[in-house]
Amino acid sequence: MDGKTIRKVDGYDGSGYTYYPVVLIGAGESCIAMGCRLKEELGFDQFRIFERQSGIGGTWWINRYPGVACDVPAAFYSFSFCQNPNWTTFYPKGPEIAAYLQDVCNKYGLIDKIQLNTDVRECKWLEAEQVWEIKLQHLVTGVGDLSEYDRAQKIKEEGPNAVYVAQEIIRAKVVVSGVGGLVEPKIWPDIIPGKDQFEGQIFHSARWRHDIDLKDKDVIVVGTGCSAAQFVPHLTKGYNARSVTQVMRSPPWVVPRDIPPLGNKGWEEKGPWLCNNVPGFAKLIRYTVVAATEADWKLFGTEPKNAKFRALVEKKLMNHMKTTVPEKYHEMLTPNYGLGCKRRIADDAWFPALNDPALELTTMPLTSISAKSVTLGPGRTYPDPKDTTSNVPDGQVTLPADVIILANGFETTQWLHPLDITGRGGVKIPELWAERGGPQMYNGTALDSFPNFFTIFGPNTATGHTSVILASENMCTLALKFIKPILEGDVKTVEVKKEAELKWAKDVQTALKKTIWNDPGCRSWYKTAEGWNSTTYPWSQFNFWWRCTFPTWSDWDIQYTSKGLFKKRAVTAIRSIALIAAIAGILRLRKGGISAAGLVKQYARMAVLAGASTLQAVASKI
Repeated sequence: MDGKTIRKVDGYDGSGYTYYPVVLIGAGESCIAMGCRLKEELGFDQFRIFERQSGIGGTWWINRYPGVACDVPAAFYSFSFCQNPNWTTFYPKGPEIAAYLQDVCNKYGLIDKIQLNTDVRECKWLEAEQVWEIKLQHLVTGVGDLSEYDRAQKIKEEGPNAVYVAQEIIRAKVVVSGVGGLVEPKIWPDIIPGKDQFEGQIFHSARWRHDIDLKDKDVIVVGTGCSAAQFVPHLTKGYNARSVTQVMRSPPWVVPRDIPPLGNKGWEEKGPWLCNNVPGFAKLIRYTVVAATEADWKLFGTEPKNAKFRALVEKKLMNHMKTTVPEKYHEMLTPNYGLGCKRRIADDAWFPALNDPALELTTMPLTSISAKSVTLGPGRTYPDPKDTTSNVPDGQVTLPADVIILANGFETTQWLHPLDITGRGGVKIPELWAERGGPQMYNGTALDSFPNFFTIFGPNTATGHTSVILASENMCTLALKFIKPILEGDVKTVEVKKEAELKWAKDVQTALKKTIWNDPGCRSWYKTAEGWNSTTYPWSQFNFWWRCTFPTWSDWDIQYTSKGLFKKRAVTAIRSIALIAAIAGILRLRKGGISAAGLVKQYARMAVLAGASTLQAVASKI
């Protein structure tokens, strides 16, 4: 069954279902972009966006820790088709970004297309009907804001009705997943005993507990990634914690934020006015940021020229660190890996905050916790504990603890988790990936055995140097080229060929070996324990734009409808006739003594005259 409109099928019967031509999973920036493009480019609005959380914005809805902000200039961290000239700062805070995404939904009429508190649990391809059967869970309001682990615990302790009130089966011709990578927080490490004895509070920064008062509390923070760098400076100042101990496994490279034109204060005062009133100014800023970030691509290669460029930047960053943080942290904050191996931290608050006497940074590992304290050490995770010349502490210490905040990242290598997807022949995505060595998708967007299924921001689409929104827009461009003929009734199914997907994955992993990300000394969340990198894209973002804008059609298996096949053959016939006519015309002209060059000049002259006549007509009307 197919169709261009949303409709109820056998609604009176208990086995009835709702049919949607297109289903989008997630109301983050990826599916917001896809929804906007469906309406604007295809003039199509018969789709539904199902969102597990209780609000719009994806990661910007759920991440509400103190200081949450964008680490890419907002002029670039926004949709190309819906620029915002009114950003209050060059690096806006999370609430402002969430408000921007909601404004985009308002402008493009997506609000009534989004169904919140609805979890897409399963997608199963029905070969006979050539549609996707989708299982939904209608959640208790707000429960979708919990992690998958916490929801499972809630079901275990309180029963299913504490999490969802009903289940529903729907069908769709096309499914687009916008399930993000920074969704499921890592849980408490099993190797650290004592969690059950702890009398204080433990939570992850991605599920911040604003109901917990940190005033005069002893706080332990586990992690030094981008989130921690943003919220840790606020703990002793804005939240008045008595003490903060931050546990670091290894040091990140910290990059000072770029200063906008007119300076930070000047931009906040005059930037919005300039973007609104000076023609082309907003675009100039955006393109300048695009060019500057794309130039950073040179950091990730392993050729001598890349190493030389990287060394120059590393020297500047080391000077920045040593002039900003206390001397006792200099050795501890000197990375032993190349810049770009891990995600860089673009921030101006964390380094200065390390001068606060109430904040202590350590690389002694968290080894156990008790009722009101934690034990760090013995040993250290950085520098190498075997280095006897190091002055970094490596003993054992017990500290008072009232609150433990996990900033230990996300389950980034479990792509599409917890979504259960079954393709043609009963194939499941995790099983297919396990057979092939690791998570992979052709251009990060499609997988063989899963027809009419597309992902936005799938495996190997993060570049580490540019805007995720640009990458998402590129994937929308690619997917729409194949979704359009399906919605027009010209195509039944679209599926990337197996050999094309395998070649793509092989090329990606081979290219990654020539980047800093896969350097043997580089340990990051980009890779699995086995060394499979399913996160980063090994080429430039311009390269990705080109691949998405001009797809290799021969890599795809397209099953046409009778209508589509007729149109395809008609177009082929017209092109063939036109080519034959052109060749015949040239032969006749040559026979008549007119050269091909002369013919081109003649037609060019006619085109210029026709254009001039058109301009004159337009000018006279104006």
